[in-house]
Amino acid sequence: MKISIASDHRGLATKTRLCASLKAMGHEVFDEGTHDCQSTDYPDYASAVASKVSRGEVERGILICATGIGMAITANKFPGVRAATCYDEFTAEMCRRHNDVNVLCLSEDLVGERRQQRIVETWIQTAFEAGRHQGRLDKIASCEKRSS
Repeated sequence: MKISIASDHRGLATKTRLCASLKAMGHEVFDEGTHDCQSTDYPDYASAVASKVSRGEVERGILICATGIGMAITANKFPGVRAATCYDEFTAEMCRRHNDVNVLCLSEDLVGERRQQRIVETWIQTAFEAGRHQGRLDKIASCEKRSS
C-alpha cells in the first residue's frame, strides 16, 4: 500500500518510528516532513498528505501532531479525504469498517508508543464493510460537491 505520512515538530519522533515500521510491513512510504524539531505549522503537513490522498497518488495518509485534532480538521478540507483522530484500537477499527477513513490522525502527547503502533496496525488491517455504510459515504460525498 502507498502511504503518505507527515507530522509537525511535536510528532517527529513518532513519524520517524512509524515510517520504519510501515516500511518493515512492506508498505511504500512517502515522508512529507517535518524533518527536524524546529517549530512548524501543522496545516502545512496535513495539506501535503491530504492533497496526495485527494488526488489518488497514495491510498492512505497518516498525520501526527500534539492531539491529532488540528491535522484532522485540515485534512478534511480536501475532497475525498475522510480523516479521523484515533486514540485507541477500537476507534481505529470502526473508522475503517464504517467510515472508510483514509487519513489516520494520531496524538503524540495523549497516546503512548505501543498503542500508537497498535492503532496503525489495526487501521491498516481493517477493511471497509461497505453495505449500508456506503450510502452514508455517498451522502458525505454529495455534501462535499454541494459545498465546492
